[in-house]
Amino acid sequence: MIVLGIETSCDETAAAVVSSDRTILSDEIFSQLDDHRPYGGVVPEVAARAHLQHLDGLIARAMKDAKLDFGDLDGVAATCGPGLIGGVIVGATTAKAIAVAHDLPFIAVNHLEGHALSARLMDDFAFPYLLLLVSGGHCQLLTVNGVGDYTRLGTTIDDALGEAFDKTAKMLGIGYPGGPAVEAAAAKGDGTRFKLPRPLKGRDGCHFSFSGLKAAVHRTIDGLPEGTLRDADINDLCASFQVAAADALIDRCANGIEMFKDAHPEGSTLVVAGGVAANTYLRSRLQSLAEDYGLNLMAPPQRLCTDNAAMIAWAGVERLQLGLTDGLDFKPRPRWPLDPEAPPAVGAGVKG
Repeated sequence: MIVLGIETSCDETAAAVVSSDRTILSDEIFSQLDDHRPYGGVVPEVAARAHLQHLDGLIARAMKDAKLDFGDLDGVAATCGPGLIGGVIVGATTAKAIAVAHDLPFIAVNHLEGHALSARLMDDFAFPYLLLLVSGGHCQLLTVNGVGDYTRLGTTIDDALGEAFDKTAKMLGIGYPGGPAVEAAAAKGDGTRFKLPRPLKGRDGCHFSFSGLKAAVHRTIDGLPEGTLRDADINDLCASFQVAAADALIDRCANGIEMFKDAHPEGSTLVVAGGVAANTYLRSRLQSLAEDYGLNLMAPPQRLCTDNAAMIAWAGVERLQLGLTDGLDFKPRPRWPLDPEAPPAVGAGVKG
């Protein structure tokens, strides 16, 4: 079974072809970082125009690299939400057009499900498993019961961790995207120099909060003598931020693991996915946590942590194998929670 996947939910335009034997036949990505870097973040209108400009060419290259014609496909999958709605519409409409033109099944993929299932593209491990989904817009702990079946245990009540990384980098003037910039600076810094909060650490449950940590970074910068933000200060503050964020993340995940194991004693896997999962320091801390609880940590390779079409194609494969296809009247969605029945979390900016 072979599926073409299309990803246009944010600032990566991507197309990939994946087979059901877990072979990535092609994987094309156009990064829009240069377009958005002057603004310090993603501009939705700029992103949508870039998707329109580059998507057709990326699909053509993906099909050529895979040495396939459209008639060789078993389906076409596209991210249909959540995301910046202009970009999502571009990808969904293109996928529907291909499906109609070549009489193929259309699969509307939840971008978050693409991340949730991405580790299974590398290894055939069993459901259920515990998922830490951590990115620029989302920070959630979910039980993955099966394809399309998720139970949310915790979510951010304000900022996602990836957003906190980006804002910290912006405050320090070290570039965009913030995650890699902060990680690189932290590797040269002293993580014990600055005393920063660990939001919600020690409390019950497994919701997350990172707005207080972000605000503390701002106060720390303001508290330095004017004009003395040296390289050493930046490196030490990045290291201190990364350690504080990891401490809070590990505390919340430990509570989530206990909740997961109580409900699913047979569960043996912790999966971390999403853009922030590419951070090697956080991965090492999560590896130690998983070992403490007797779980296997599964993480996609770094290139499959950030937004990509291979994970969308793989989610399409998983859904198509179960007969889960969608009509051409499926409407793209700016918000699309994996667990729509989850009770609302209390917070100022809860991410769906």
